Amino acid sequence: MQNRKMGSLDWEVSALGFGAMRLPARRFSLMGADTQKSVSLMRSGIDQGMNYIDTAYPYHLGESEKVVGLTLKDGYRERVHLVSKLFMPLVRRTEDFDHYLNIQLERLQTDYLDVYLFHALNANYFLKVKQLGLIEKMEEAKRQGRILHIGFSFHDTLPVFKEIIDYYDWDVTQIQYNYMDTGFQAGTEGLKYAHNKGIAVVVMEPLKGGALANPPAEALSVMKNSSVSRSPVDWALQFLWNLPEVSVVISGMGSQQMVDENCASADRSGIGELTAEEEKVISELAAIYQRKTLVPCTACKYCMPCPYGLNIPQNFALLNNFSMEENSIKRWLIRRKYRKLVRAKEKLDKDYPNGSATLCVNCRVCVEKCPQNINIPEELVKVDAVLGKREPISKHF
Repeated sequence: MQNRKMGSLDWEVSALGFGAMRLPARRFSLMGADTQKSVSLMRSGIDQGMNYIDTAYPYHLGESEKVVGLTLKDGYRERVHLVSKLFMPLVRRTEDFDHYLNIQLERLQTDYLDVYLFHALNANYFLKVKQLGLIEKMEEAKRQGRILHIGFSFHDTLPVFKEIIDYYDWDVTQIQYNYMDTGFQAGTEGLKYAHNKGIAVVVMEPLKGGALANPPAEALSVMKNSSVSRSPVDWALQFLWNLPEVSVVISGMGSQQMVDENCASADRSGIGELTAEEEKVISELAAIYQRKTLVPCTACKYCMPCPYGLNIPQNFALLNNFSMEENSIKRWLIRRKYRKLVRAKEKLDKDYPNGSATLCVNCRVCVEKCPQNINIPEELVKVDAVLGKREPISKHF
């Protein structure tokens, strides 16, 4: 696999990293991870050259770190750079830093993390970092050898990103970036701003929660008419690897096919290798997606579980798929899937949330958790209006 420079750090990183947020789920479980399948997939990725594993405290309700810990036994730990994150919503006191880091190291069955990130920093969480002296706690943990490098993942606006970048001499930053999100959150300007300061930039959501892997017919037509034959996933990944500012792209892979195809794509990657024609194709694809995506949900599931049983990401996925689909029969099938979601509390599945948008009571618990800053209750009303009441999209978007 192709390796790349990791910012100003003295090690190289594989072009593709394994993101452990979307591991194969256990049967009859929305959030739990299938241990055997997950270990097999991650080890397959490492055997194919991946040397960067990214996880976090809340992924799969805490199971992700445990599964990663099992994966890295038998000599695999020495072959990778291991990354986890301090989950900021749970941090209330300075002492919480050591509490959660100790739990994470135990889950991961390791004595140290190669990189420890403040998780999903925004303006409010950054204020908490400063008020509680958490950077000093990071530095203390680094002196102790429990972490080797310090960084943050990010979900907010460009001005906030620059403020955080300028505040400290960071080793790593992790941003949401893909050919649809060049002007969203940190965006292209933030990517270059961090890179120019020698900070390693890790890219998450390269496929925007899978949306770029399932293009609408109009986008497929653009790809088909190109002189270059590529899968939708390969188009999205090569866009990122073409950029010198990108150190590593992390992908959540839930099947062996995904691992194999993404590793093959990484093998073909390189900086500055896209032609003018290929860059034009990507611009056209981005324009198509931007016109058709109604709710910028990436299915990260931070909003889950919903206390009232809604499957929030599924509701939004159905709406976005409906918008992107032009075939009337397929649109009917999407509406049919929406009607199959439960509208009565007594029919909810506790193990696999299956509630429709109609069950939303506007409690707004999900809004506080959403890294995309989506007004989820407001958008759920639109979901039911379009898919349930058959109102035109133009009335609401």
